[in-house]
Amino acid sequence: MSKIQGFLPDQKLLIENLLGRRVLEDEAISVRAFEIPALSDERRQQIADDLKQYFAEVDASRKPASADEADDVVTEAIRSSRPGYRPLYAPLHFSFSIACFGFA
Repeated sequence: MSKIQGFLPDQKLLIENLLGRRVLEDEAISVRAFEIPALSDERRQQIADDLKQYFAEVDASRKPASADEADDVVTEAIRSSRPGYRPLYAPLHFSFSIACFGFA
C-alpha cells in the first residue's frame, strides 16, 4: 500500500484514469494481481445456469420495488462496505446481468 503522494504526476494520472476518478493526496493505493482460475466451458455454463436459477428464486420471493428504490438499496449496500462512497453520476437504474461476469 502506497500513499498517492509518493507517485510521480504521470503515475498519479494513470491511476486516476484506471479508477475513473480523482485521487486525493491523503489516499493510499493498493494493487493486487491474481490468476483467474481456468474453467472449462462446461463448468462455466453450469455456474451460469446455477446463478440464473438462484436469481430467479430470489426474484420470485422479493417484493415489487421501483427502479429508484432498487438504486437506493444498491447504494446503501455499497456504502455499508465503503462509507465514503458517492455515485459519480445519476443512477441509471440498477439491473443485474450475469453477462457482466462473462457467463452469458
